[in-house]
Amino acid sequence: MRFRRQLFYLVLSVVLPATVASAIAVWFVYTEQKASQEQSFQEATRALSSLLDNELQTTEAMLVSLAASPALARGDLETYFEYLKKLAPTRDTVLVLSLPDGTQVLNTRLPPGTAPPKTNAGLQALRERLGPQRTAFSDLFFAPVGKRHDVAVQVPVMVDGQLRYYLARGLPAASFGSLLAAQKLPGNWVLSILDRKGVIVARSVDGARFVGKSATGSLAARLAAGEPSGINDGHTLDGREVRAFFHRSPLSEWTVVLSVPAAELRAPAVKAAMLLTAMMAAVLAIGLVLASRQAARTLAPIRRLADGATRLGNGEPLGRRPSGIIEFDAVDDAMAGASERIAAAKAELERRVADAVAAAESAQRALLQGQKLEALGRLTGGIAHDFNNVLQALSTSLQLVRLEHDPIKLADRLQTCERAIARATSLVSQLRVFGKMKSGQTEVVDPGEAVAAIGPLLRNALPSTIRLDIVCGDELAPVNIDPVQFELALLNLVLNARDAMPGGGTVAIEVRLTRSAGARDEIRVCVRDDGTGMPPDVVERAIDPFFTTKPVDKGSGLGLPQAYGFATQSGGSLTIDSTPGRGTAVTICLPVADGGQAEPDRTSQERPPALPWMDGTVLFVDDDELIRTSLVPILQAYGLRVRTAASGDEAIALLAAGGIDAVLSDIVMPGGTSGTDLARHVLAHHPGVGVVLATGYADDIDSLPGVRLLAKPYQAADAAAALRDAMAGALGADDIRAGRATPLTAR
Repeated sequence: MRFRRQLFYLVLSVVLPATVASAIAVWFVYTEQKASQEQSFQEATRALSSLLDNELQTTEAMLVSLAASPALARGDLETYFEYLKKLAPTRDTVLVLSLPDGTQVLNTRLPPGTAPPKTNAGLQALRERLGPQRTAFSDLFFAPVGKRHDVAVQVPVMVDGQLRYYLARGLPAASFGSLLAAQKLPGNWVLSILDRKGVIVARSVDGARFVGKSATGSLAARLAAGEPSGINDGHTLDGREVRAFFHRSPLSEWTVVLSVPAAELRAPAVKAAMLLTAMMAAVLAIGLVLASRQAARTLAPIRRLADGATRLGNGEPLGRRPSGIIEFDAVDDAMAGASERIAAAKAELERRVADAVAAAESAQRALLQGQKLEALGRLTGGIAHDFNNVLQALSTSLQLVRLEHDPIKLADRLQTCERAIARATSLVSQLRVFGKMKSGQTEVVDPGEAVAAIGPLLRNALPSTIRLDIVCGDELAPVNIDPVQFELALLNLVLNARDAMPGGGTVAIEVRLTRSAGARDEIRVCVRDDGTGMPPDVVERAIDPFFTTKPVDKGSGLGLPQAYGFATQSGGSLTIDSTPGRGTAVTICLPVADGGQAEPDRTSQERPPALPWMDGTVLFVDDDELIRTSLVPILQAYGLRVRTAASGDEAIALLAAGGIDAVLSDIVMPGGTSGTDLARHVLAHHPGVGVVLATGYADDIDSLPGVRLLAKPYQAADAAAALRDAMAGALGADDIRAGRATPLTAR
């Protein structure tokens, strides 16, 4: 048998089973895709049904609260009617008080003394079916007074243990349209709410046209049969072929129906099956073509290999191993002995190479681990040195405070403490920036004004032997940055330049606008010195926080990593150009802000005046007892009543008790509820309560509209001001869920 035919049979033996398996896979993908899709839609209708129950339970809770009115209990219907009128001032909202026999006593749509109509017969029948202790959710009916389609939620009113009245609230059918619209379904999908009789209460498409019409076809039959959920193939009332997924609410016994065009449901599964089929067909065709070409290309080399193998194996006894293929038999005769030797040599070589590679990798890992430990030691040593200096200054100043009786000197001691705290805050800012933590304190500022404002500080940081030149371009544009981190980055770069010029020199800061036709305009801030410079290997590792050329007693070595972290977090970049003996130029490139206007420089403004006396109850949440102990008296000094909690779970329990006007909470706390989780709980369940979060860095704050943020460490006056704004600007739940909540100033 020739080799070409043998290879062809081999390819067929592989490809044909693969083709059969592929066909099975296509069918499996189609059925699985279809089943997964149906399950997803069923879950969606179940969730929508729960959402509908939540809406109705809200109305039920309101009615239960109204039914407990003391005026109603003592029979003062005139006072109770005025109370109901305040809760239902328009014709869109109606509250009805009726006797057990259906006679209406009060109707907020009718003036007192007017003979009210008889209670809806369907609602009266529902009363009798459910009994006197259960809440009734009516089917759709046409209200004779309001002249519209309504549904009613009705609760029993018990007085002295006896059923005395029924209190009902009429809801316009149109009010459920907003619930359906909020789901943002595709335009060709139809989401409907049907009552017990299969009558449409609300519909996402052409709702005004179809409200009050009954479902038809097999869907209506299945709903009438009492099926709680299922899938139905049929047509919508406007004639479109759909697959309907329905689920009946156990509370209201209403049914949510999601109708999706049948062709749209089939499309993904069919597309996936066709794609897989095409791929398998292509693989089969390519395999056959390649097999044919490879057979033609292999015959000639085989003959040449047979001749070479004959020469290679001269003088060696060879055992014949017939294969039935002429070409392979000839190659086997020539290569038998040589192949054994080659295989043995190759195995030995691979073993030796593997041993050598393993030894080299082990040595490399040990060397890298040693370098990391050495760098970490230098970094922690520098940080420990700086923090020890801060702690020493604080400790000494606090000891002097206890001994000092002169008020003027006492203020100086306290100012020293504040400077030490500012130094610690600066060091933490460096750690936070190169650790990729965002502060959330960005502003649109003029870079030229920002550099000019920090100029005096930079000059004071340099000795008299070093001159500082600041050059700002005539045409600049605002940038969106954290001003504090920008100033810290400039200060770090200037201090690095100072250390590179022990004999004196010049430090130049240039601020220029670079325009680009194909890219975004940039502001380039370049800090240049004429110091000792850096070799290429040092430049390559200069922004690594675990690398520094400074000894332990000369700082943490985080200057360049902090500047690099600031540039990248601001959407820009940092480049270093250095030559040994000729100096260094560090350039920070910042993208120009989109349509922003520079905000006024706050560094030169005076601190805001003391806040006026405030009134309100604040829940202060922080797991650190020292912070709670120190801040509570200051907040109370502003007139606030303060409750405290050590965790988010404890805070939620206190919120449930009521009486809270605002929440001031740390973000990072132990337990299962963080500060952001607590804020989301307040927005969802207590929309009238203001929220202020405090942290050293912001994480996922953008998803909490209306929540104010304090950056640690903060002044007590700033915390009180934020709480004042939070209590003054707390918005409603609907506004918050719609994303319209924005911080407000005090009113």
